[in-house]
Amino acid sequence: MDAILDSFIDSVRLLPLLFGTYLVMEYLEHKAGGRMQAVIQKAGKGGPVIGAVLGIFPQCGFSAAASNLYAARIITMGTLLAVFLSTSDEMLPIMVSENVSAAVIWKILAVKVIVAMLAGFIVDFIFRREKEDLQIEHLCEQHHCHCERGIWKSALHHTVEIFLYIFLISLALNLLIAWIGEDVLGSVLFNRPVVGAMLAGLIGMIPNCAASVAVTQLYLNGVLSAGAMLAGLLSGTGVGLIVLLRVNDDRKENIKFIGLLYIVGVLAGVIIEAMGITF
Repeated sequence: MDAILDSFIDSVRLLPLLFGTYLVMEYLEHKAGGRMQAVIQKAGKGGPVIGAVLGIFPQCGFSAAASNLYAARIITMGTLLAVFLSTSDEMLPIMVSENVSAAVIWKILAVKVIVAMLAGFIVDFIFRREKEDLQIEHLCEQHHCHCERGIWKSALHHTVEIFLYIFLISLALNLLIAWIGEDVLGSVLFNRPVVGAMLAGLIGMIPNCAASVAVTQLYLNGVLSAGAMLAGLLSGTGVGLIVLLRVNDDRKENIKFIGLLYIVGVLAGVIIEAMGITF
């Protein structure tokens, strides 16, 4: 019952931002002309900076919103990667509730933002599409919806669809984590810097807010090192990956993106560990 309730609450909490995102996207689809597309194109070059900064806000929903914007080709792959890397989900409220000093929290967030920006710009430079004009795709064609419903009804339709998808997967993941237990995860990661970063990165990639909770608590309990904790939080995207896999039809692109996310997160964690940086 606790897993069902937690999954439902976490999913409901995303509804306002999901609906707002779809509403904006529907508006762009119906109302935006050449001028709006030109503005989006210009903003896309600096997207990793904006995405990295906005991604630090403690909520799962922004990564989900970014996934939808990327699927509609409104933002670049580098911008999406920056959002995913900087997103920490429940890390901030947990550390605040545990009375972690503001200096430590800001240091962690600053490192995540810097890594996110650099990785975003590098990915945009290397993997820029042949047609990187960022033309807004027709939302109707991509999601097979019915635009005659109007902006509000169509946005509501997308929101409900993604909400149900998130809830069902979150429930399954919460039940799995409850069954395994955080103590078992901690015993696997203890005193293994490089391996710890790799495993923490995998845990972080579990598309659920519970992953960031587990990584943060394991770090605060002294089970994870700073590097392993950073790898887990960088790789963690909340429900972002769930939404990306749902709304982006290019499977090869999705696999490539997941690989990049994991490699950047683990590599950054290993470097932090090797440099002896602590938080």
